Amino acid sequence: MTINAGSLVENSDQPGFRLTSLAHGGGCGCKLAPSVLQSLLKDLPQPARHERLLVGTETGDDAAVWQIDDTTAVISTTDFFMPIVDDPRDFGRIAAANAISDIYAMGGTPIMALAVLGMPLGTLPVEMVREILAGGASVAAEAGIPIAGGHSIDTPEPIYGLAVTGLCHPDTIRRNASAKPGDVLILTKALGVGVYSAAFKSETLSAAGYDEMIATTTLLNKVGIALAANPDVHAITDVTGFGILGHGLEVARGAGLTVRLDLADLPFLSQAEALAQAGHITGASGRNWTSYGEFVDLPDGIADWQRGLLSDPQTSGGLLVACAEDAAEAILQSIVDAGYPAASIVGRAEEGAARAVVS
Repeated sequence: MTINAGSLVENSDQPGFRLTSLAHGGGCGCKLAPSVLQSLLKDLPQPARHERLLVGTETGDDAAVWQIDDTTAVISTTDFFMPIVDDPRDFGRIAAANAISDIYAMGGTPIMALAVLGMPLGTLPVEMVREILAGGASVAAEAGIPIAGGHSIDTPEPIYGLAVTGLCHPDTIRRNASAKPGDVLILTKALGVGVYSAAFKSETLSAAGYDEMIATTTLLNKVGIALAANPDVHAITDVTGFGILGHGLEVARGAGLTVRLDLADLPFLSQAEALAQAGHITGASGRNWTSYGEFVDLPDGIADWQRGLLSDPQTSGGLLVACAEDAAEAILQSIVDAGYPAASIVGRAEEGAARAVVS
């Protein structure tokens, strides 16, 4: 990876300079709405079915999986976005944790990454770019992997992320489409990152709220490796740009089941509900709802701000885990013990139409 540092701004001492001011959106809120993505992909020719391609595009899973031999499969994914925060090192950390999460969500162990970097030459201070890269490298080191190269281009808005490679045994792959009737659903992180990011951009997020957002978005989803090794865990996906409803719907559609979420049991960041009530809802939340709202049943009288939280785009969100009911409490405790204190049982998978039902 090369960066033309001479074309970048060498002095970052600009009063009031905000990294997020260079981007029209941030984090996983930049993702195309599900309906737009489906429209773009629906007429494309499908790749020829290959017996070694264990996971492709068919269910919108978190990564592609290719079987090497009877004991080894390689997992491949990429994820990148525009700044969600102004601190460049924090931006790099969040983007890296978010990209690596796809490997964990498939039940794999990451082995290396490549950087994806787009920077507005002549606008962004060179030391900021260095800090973005350093932040990403620090999280990759925490995951035990090198950033072994990458690619950089001149872009109107700053972009950073990773292409990540991982390994797993073919028998421990956990798809988003393999939930079973009666499975209990566990969410490993609290929701509300999109609301926090909207409040941050409008300069109304408190320092404590910022610290809480950074803590959750830089927490690696390493627990996915242990979860996938447990035969009572049937399906895993990470909750990112489409919100808990969107990714819950992917689980429902993939398995041909109804996903029922208990509103009272969903974990939220400490200020999320107050900020949502105050109007800090992202545009992506509305686009998400427009894309899939017809496939969701909400309780009568639910407030708009509550609906906004359910479709709130999560950046580097938690894992949504479908597991056998009789093992759910033990699995939940193992997740909490692994360092995810917000983990909660949030619903179940049931026989029925492929819908999300909130009760």
